[in-house]
Amino acid sequence: MSQTAELVSERQCREALDAAIGAARGSGVAEVEVLIGAEREALTRFANNTIHQNVEAIEHHVSVRVITDQRTARATTSSFDQGAIARATTQAIALARASAPDPGLCPLLEPSEAGTPPAVNRFDEATAAATPHSRAEAVQRAIDAVRSAGQTAAGIYSNGESFEAILNSAGVAAFHRQTSAVFSITALAEDSSGWAKVSSTSSKDVDAEFLARQAADKARRSRHPREIPPGRYTVILSPAAVLDLAGQIFADFSATAIADDRSFLSGRMGEALFGENISITDDVTHPLQSGPAFDGEGAARSRLSLVERGVAKEVAYGRTAARREGRTATGHGFPQPSDAGEMPVNIVIAGGGTSIEDMIASTRRGIFVTRLWYIREVDPYEKIMTGMTRDGTFWVENGEMQYGIRNLRFNQSVVELLRNVDALSPAVRASGEESFDMVVPAMRANEFEFSEVTRY
Repeated sequence: MSQTAELVSERQCREALDAAIGAARGSGVAEVEVLIGAEREALTRFANNTIHQNVEAIEHHVSVRVITDQRTARATTSSFDQGAIARATTQAIALARASAPDPGLCPLLEPSEAGTPPAVNRFDEATAAATPHSRAEAVQRAIDAVRSAGQTAAGIYSNGESFEAILNSAGVAAFHRQTSAVFSITALAEDSSGWAKVSSTSSKDVDAEFLARQAADKARRSRHPREIPPGRYTVILSPAAVLDLAGQIFADFSATAIADDRSFLSGRMGEALFGENISITDDVTHPLQSGPAFDGEGAARSRLSLVERGVAKEVAYGRTAARREGRTATGHGFPQPSDAGEMPVNIVIAGGGTSIEDMIASTRRGIFVTRLWYIREVDPYEKIMTGMTRDGTFWVENGEMQYGIRNLRFNQSVVELLRNVDALSPAVRASGEESFDMVVPAMRANEFEFSEVTRY
């Protein structure tokens, strides 16, 4: 069977909606919405320089939401069987009728309000058709590159495809099909390690051997790490490190979060919070972005200018928040019901013209950080985060990476970090472990606070 056969067809989606509408009408409910999702992921996992796992999974779900008497609820099934969809609809109706009325509840989205989602093409046939053999060949090249450096490789290579759709009884129908390829590798030496990762909608962007050599070089150059005292230092953050740290603030760019006074932007919109060299947009049409061009209710996503030259300008509005404040929804709402409201999810931080090599060359004393992990929030208003460096942390002096250093714990305000940036690389699609993928540059920033030395 061809792996590129459709996970779900538009016909199946419309039949699922019809089944839900039919079941709802029998209970006197007219407003029905279905969210449909499907994913096929194939994964090759390796450790100790050996492939030890190859798995493939396909998942489907149909989530039915109803609205009745200013009440709403949803129920989900993993089957496209009309009986299963009818049962989920009945469950959703029972849950809705058992809940309290919500006077702020929006009716179903109408097509005239939904708008037309911008065209995005994020499906690659070759990526969808990738085989275990093709992944194994790429992984073996990566393992050989690490082994030749006297190190041990571990990581994953996955490829797959996904499908998302939202349809409702008011006439909204939106569909999105996408592929993905992710490769991550850690090179382990006796007392050091290196790491590299890439994700894309196309496997042609994955050069496993090149990434393996990057990771091995980090492990080689950081061997016998030295200890430096905690304190404030100039840092050069790789795009992955920028992603995982800066990514902690974007749930706050939400009208609902601001209204609930749980956003660091509460009372600060229009202020120059960051440096003039920091501009951030939410742009679903950016060629390095991924995901559907519509939100959790089917509304077309619009481009947002979140930060312009350091000034907080715009935030995301879902329909409920927009209705409450007399604003226009921006197409960033979550599937309803949701207390979280909305969030920008196609983040693009504008880059600059300074390469990482040039940042290092122009740094008198500082620290290069490959990536961060175990990031947790300390202060929600100043967005002070704590976490640790790992897999390639280096002392930079007189324009050169001198040696590896022991990893450090940080306690750093992201707001302050983005105020202290003095150099930006060109922006790239970055992938980490603590936040969703974004388009971000590497950054050099001053006065980054490291609070403690770790013992590894």
